[in-house]
Amino acid sequence: MGDMTDTSINQIAAQQQAKPDVAKMTARNVNVFYGTKKAIDNVSIDVGRDNVTAFIGPSGCGKSTFLRTLNRMNDTVPSARVEGAITLDGEDIYGSGMDVVQLRARVGMVFQKPNPFPKSIFENVAYGPRIHGLASARSDLDGIVEKSLKRAGLWDEVKDRLNESGTALSGGQQQRLCIARAIAVDPEVILMDEPASALDPIATARIEELIHELRGRYAIVIVTHNMQQAARVSQRTAFFHLGHLVEYGDTSDIFTNPRETRTKDYITGRYG
Repeated sequence: MGDMTDTSINQIAAQQQAKPDVAKMTARNVNVFYGTKKAIDNVSIDVGRDNVTAFIGPSGCGKSTFLRTLNRMNDTVPSARVEGAITLDGEDIYGSGMDVVQLRARVGMVFQKPNPFPKSIFENVAYGPRIHGLASARSDLDGIVEKSLKRAGLWDEVKDRLNESGTALSGGQQQRLCIARAIAVDPEVILMDEPASALDPIATARIEELIHELRGRYAIVIVTHNMQQAARVSQRTAFFHLGHLVEYGDTSDIFTNPRETRTKDYITGRYG
């Protein structure tokens, strides 16, 4: 990734002061297996309610796998097995009484590659509220769609073509549409798995601005391989390596004064 010790990273990180934060989600002693392979090894972490949390680390280090445990997306992988405890507002999300469909409405996900449904822009955003019964009348649905597109910074660009296909939008617009779709069901947490890695720099900047605007309204966790991005958008950063959580703390500390040698080596571009 190149040398990351330049002052710009330090300045960016210093601007991103984390505020004291109440845990929205907690993970304790979490292990994830794919068959016999252990992908996550004994990870414990708190995800704050009001801060953006970034997961960084080299490819294959487990950061996306761990992210997917937070809304049980690993359930869709037949060989996956999760051990340990993960809670949302104190409730065990792997408990027998947990409704997984409802969980994924409360803990929304935005993927690396924009994946709008092959439906109109309106229907992309309206789909979730409709299936979850959040809108009793068409006017309610109209209001939810408009509010969600506004929060996702997309309304002004698409308000005159809501009946056009979501797949006709540019990549950056498609990703903001997917964020609007996640927001529309009124989630409490939004997970973002490298949401800008397929986008150009201008679209990436729009997504980063959007994360700033959404902070505090939702608990946000972002996986990114881009360390400057982590420094720009997050207040807390977790560094993963080979399935282990090596270090977790305020973003400014992780980037300017890491405690662990492995973190320092990664930040300064010695590997990864």
